[in-house]
Amino acid sequence: MRLQELVTKLDYSLMSGSVDTEVTGITPDSRAVVPGGLFIAIKGAMSDGHQYVKSAIENGASSIIIQDGFEACLEEVPEDITVLKTNDTRLALAYASASFYGNPADKLFTIGITGTKGKTTTTYMIKSVLESCGIKTGLIGTIETIIGDTSIPAKNTTPESIKIHESFAKMVEAGCRAVVMEVSSQGLKLHRTAGITFDIGVFTNLAPDHIGPDEHESFQEYMECKAKLFSQCRLGIVNGDDEHVEDIIKGCTCSIEKFGLNPSNDIYASCVNLFHERGRIGLTYQCNGLCSFPVEVNLPGLFTVYNSLCAIAVTRHLDVQEEHIKQALLSVKVKGRMELVKVSDSFSVMIDYAHNAMALESILADLRQYKPNRLICVFGCGGNRSKDRRFEMGKISGDMADITVITSDNPRYENPEDIISDIESAVIKTGGKYVKITDRGEAIKYAISIGQPGDIIIIAGKGHEDYQEIQGVRYPMDERTLVSDAVKALKEEGVEGLI
Repeated sequence: MRLQELVTKLDYSLMSGSVDTEVTGITPDSRAVVPGGLFIAIKGAMSDGHQYVKSAIENGASSIIIQDGFEACLEEVPEDITVLKTNDTRLALAYASASFYGNPADKLFTIGITGTKGKTTTTYMIKSVLESCGIKTGLIGTIETIIGDTSIPAKNTTPESIKIHESFAKMVEAGCRAVVMEVSSQGLKLHRTAGITFDIGVFTNLAPDHIGPDEHESFQEYMECKAKLFSQCRLGIVNGDDEHVEDIIKGCTCSIEKFGLNPSNDIYASCVNLFHERGRIGLTYQCNGLCSFPVEVNLPGLFTVYNSLCAIAVTRHLDVQEEHIKQALLSVKVKGRMELVKVSDSFSVMIDYAHNAMALESILADLRQYKPNRLICVFGCGGNRSKDRRFEMGKISGDMADITVITSDNPRYENPEDIISDIESAVIKTGGKYVKITDRGEAIKYAISIGQPGDIIIIAGKGHEDYQEIQGVRYPMDERTLVSDAVKALKEEGVEGLI
């Protein structure tokens, strides 16, 4: 493919060479350049691609795109290399990637979901509903990218634009008709979805998060980045109950539909009923407005009402039958997101990714609504991260859980005992009951061993992760396996009532 075909949407200036140059591949990584490839230099938070122009040429790059203001990197570039200059190389990467892979987004029904919470669960709900009625659907998100029967573990919630378009192309090849993906604020800020016009853009909710030197400088910027999605979609489906919704859709270029609990929304829930019975936990409600039917979901919490309403609001635009929606929502399960692991008919065990104070508080508050006999919280905190998180999470669990089991998470390069001591100091101040068990498997075993009828045990922090990071090494560790091993050991020890 000629370079000219890849940059038709880009404002650029030609500094040397010719746009008739043939391009065999595209990459922002100089180490991945193939002979005849296009190297796009990107200034990142951790490294600057302009420093690797020479390396890219040595690896065979025939053309380079640099960002305005970085011309100094061209001092040793041979005259026969084609060089383009543009004011934003991230946009260049997005546009060139789409063209290089044949604009695969145009061949799929694209659904992009943004928001602080609920993105992951809602993507799986939508995929489950669509596939239940024969619409083969790809998925890109925090946990994984799913292409047909292939699952690829995720590195970022929203991958780099070149990976998005490569994945879209593979989805088309695999026979997918639709794709649902999480669109993070960082992904929008860094133009990873630039050039994609989503058929449906979704807003779940907004709360202060990801504010810091390496992400967003303020809540206002965070919100503005989220809002960008609604300038690149045909239809916006938004949580009409969220206090920030009007700021999110202000200036949008698409039509809008709203969902929520308030009857003023286009689709709304009424008669919400929570149930917790025989190791089973979930809710029912009546869906009203543009859709009207009863809904049951085997996931807990008020946020599940919002996530499932969103899935209904989206999938109805693909002419999905009511029965398919109901059945898919009843059976949906998301790895590491309020994931119920059946161990007993008398109490419930759940695994969730909640790894910060806001998420832990939200989950414990939602589980409290089920009026458990006791709420038992197993968690730790990651090492080499802000210590404030340890004290905040310790206080929340001490205040809101009946028993806190403090354990190890990803200690990284810290001593896990030091992290546990920090958490303990915060729990002590609340007067809450707690135990310390460093080994996570043993901590989970202990929590299950003390389970009583009506208890809810929440194992927080790891969720979908299948490793524990210690001293720079990731050791295999899956909480579903830890729960299974704990149950097996307890049964061998004579503990009754376990499945």
